[in-house]
Amino acid sequence: MSLFKHGRYSGYLRPISYLIDLSIINTLAILYYFQEVDPIIYITFISFAWIIISVISKFYDVYRYTREVSILTLIIRQLLLFTLVIFAFYGYNNEMKIEASTIIKYALSVFLLITIFKFTIYYLLQKYRVEFGGNYRTTVIMGRNKNTLALESFFKKNPEYGYAHKRTFNFSDENDANLNSCFKYINDENIDEIYCSISELTSSQINQVVDFADNNLKILKFLPDNKEIYAKKLKYEYYDYIPILSLRNIPLQDSINQVVKRAFDILFSSGVIIFLLSWLTPLIALLIKIESRGPVFFKQSRNGFNYREFDCYKFRSMTPNKDAHLHQATRGDQRVTKVGRFMRKTSIDELPQFFNVLFGDMSVVGPRPHMVSHTNMYAKKIDKFMVRHFVKPGITGLAQISGFRGEVESDKDIIGRVKYDIFYIENWSLLLDTKIIFQTFMNAVKGEDKAY
Repeated sequence: MSLFKHGRYSGYLRPISYLIDLSIINTLAILYYFQEVDPIIYITFISFAWIIISVISKFYDVYRYTREVSILTLIIRQLLLFTLVIFAFYGYNNEMKIEASTIIKYALSVFLLITIFKFTIYYLLQKYRVEFGGNYRTTVIMGRNKNTLALESFFKKNPEYGYAHKRTFNFSDENDANLNSCFKYINDENIDEIYCSISELTSSQINQVVDFADNNLKILKFLPDNKEIYAKKLKYEYYDYIPILSLRNIPLQDSINQVVKRAFDILFSSGVIIFLLSWLTPLIALLIKIESRGPVFFKQSRNGFNYREFDCYKFRSMTPNKDAHLHQATRGDQRVTKVGRFMRKTSIDELPQFFNVLFGDMSVVGPRPHMVSHTNMYAKKIDKFMVRHFVKPGITGLAQISGFRGEVESDKDIIGRVKYDIFYIENWSLLLDTKIIFQTFMNAVKGEDKAY
């Protein structure tokens, strides 16, 4: 028998994490940064505020299957909220005359230490599971198909997550006797978690599994079947006592996330306009005017948030033509000027859209907006195309860094673009935006095959 206990330790880890984090917060404040503050008042207020913020932001909702990028997102969100609380505390007690720079240094110090601690625990637990076989959970899977076999493979190939898979049961013959033998096996082997494939069991069998799990204190989780609705990132809510499933959970519908993203958009676009466009625009304008007659900027109607039309700005990269609002640029397009070809290759022609971001029509990152004529066409022929309009369009996006930028040569291109755009909408985070911006910059430096 293993010397190390299996099962869940979250009941211990979470209170310990709270205590360590609160110790870091209060020790740094009282001993280093805010020595003149009344320690009792500060500790009481900040500790209570930290706990409230943590519950709201779900800062301690970290599980064995939580990805590192999700942990970083939680840390950044907590940092922003906590820093606002600190500023509010000293704003109310303005007689203390604490410098804003001191508060920022304090907040960054706190989160540097907390980040180190959080990831140390995360990786130590993974090491503990792999090297010593501790902190693991035994699992069984009910139903055998492509999805359940993939899950079984995941358990076996990723021991750091701490799952010890014991058996996969096949219920294709729909024999209840098999279900009863499965229940016996689960109890005899002291199985911790049951994973049940919806498509492999009847409604009656699923009800029996639910009752068994409830009555025997087993964790029960379901794998979606081939019906598309189960593959969605569903949001579970209650209307009074009536359970309601929302088909799609969109993080940017949350008011806090909206404020965070808008603040990021304003800061980033302002920086680009002040430090880049302020001197680059006259140079680009001169080059455009030297090569061809016509305006420096090109304005085009596109569909944005909630399908609303807005004027999207670019540096003009083509000779003026009546088809500019109807047809995309294609490889070797004769309408593109020499200066325009360079701008399109390096994505410089897109830079005026930072004014669209500042005005609120666009975001730095989001689904790329299409011409109105193309939007109407794709809305009729491409499934779920309109989902892209649940958020503001972006200068760059996940689809663009994943190989789906530029000309739509076939339906496969637009289907792929929609797929990545929907993933972005349902999984938005500030960290994901940062990653997309960085990859966009790297792609611009290296050059892209479809940038023409």
